[in-house]
Amino acid sequence: MSAKESTLVTPNRSLTTTKAKKKNKHLSLILFVLPALLFYFLFLFIPTIGAGIYSFTNWNGLNPNYDFVGFSNYIEAFRDDAAFRHAFFFTLKYTVVVFFVQNIIALFLALLIESRTRSKGFFRTIFFMPNMLSLIISAFMFSFIFTNVLPELSQKALLSFLDQSWIGDPKVSFYSIIIVALWQGIGYMMVIYMAALQGVPKQLNEAAMIDGANVFQRLKNVTLPMIMHAITICSFLTLNNAFKVFDVVYALTQGGPGTSTQVVTLNIYEEAFSNNFRFGYANAKAMILFLVVMVITLIQIRVTKGKEVEA
Repeated sequence: MSAKESTLVTPNRSLTTTKAKKKNKHLSLILFVLPALLFYFLFLFIPTIGAGIYSFTNWNGLNPNYDFVGFSNYIEAFRDDAAFRHAFFFTLKYTVVVFFVQNIIALFLALLIESRTRSKGFFRTIFFMPNMLSLIISAFMFSFIFTNVLPELSQKALLSFLDQSWIGDPKVSFYSIIIVALWQGIGYMMVIYMAALQGVPKQLNEAAMIDGANVFQRLKNVTLPMIMHAITICSFLTLNNAFKVFDVVYALTQGGPGTSTQVVTLNIYEEAFSNNFRFGYANAKAMILFLVVMVITLIQIRVTKGKEVEA
């Protein structure tokens, strides 16, 4: 082989080797993703498609025979089902309160802990620990506190405001649910905000200080724009978790007193399994909730994503 032929073959050979390496890398990535993708299709995508189909039927979940009823389930949910409408507006109120209060407190704690030079790990662990418990365990624990500990404490410590019917009073039970949800969820959001704060360049804050910006001006014009990606993530997680809340309400109040604290997911559960076994109708309600959550989260992501900046 001449020297000229050798110089022509060598680049072709290296190009083929590079292509083979890229192909193997892509194949390995696909193999890593495949189990998660399989679980996604089996336990999320296919059930969602099935729920959409059953929402147009009168299936009771037991009888193999059912009829397609078109949009009558959806029409009934909007027009005739007062319990569903009440559950929807209660869920919306719960979501708004949890969304703002949880993110504000989590961001405040993250800023406070990150400003410390010592004990960051200790405080991070203390505030994150409630998240290590499941929400239903936290609800059972707080149920004991509300019904036994606080009334006893009000008598011994002469704190009369603690002597409330925390679960049995419709005016107070909403705040009981909020307390449990915030206690359990704030730590997780706080950790996300702390990770984002650690990525804010110190030079920007120092330059703002030199220019005479105070704490609030630095927070508004430097810190918040730089951690907007974390705000996007925390807002998305908070909205989704709040709209789909079930366990804390089920364990704490069972939707009571009466149906005063019933959320949409609990209403769907009772429609499908507890009351009338109207599985098709319950799926129609579930699809309404799915569409509402999807639209709101898409709007939220679009708004917050547009405000993100790069370091």
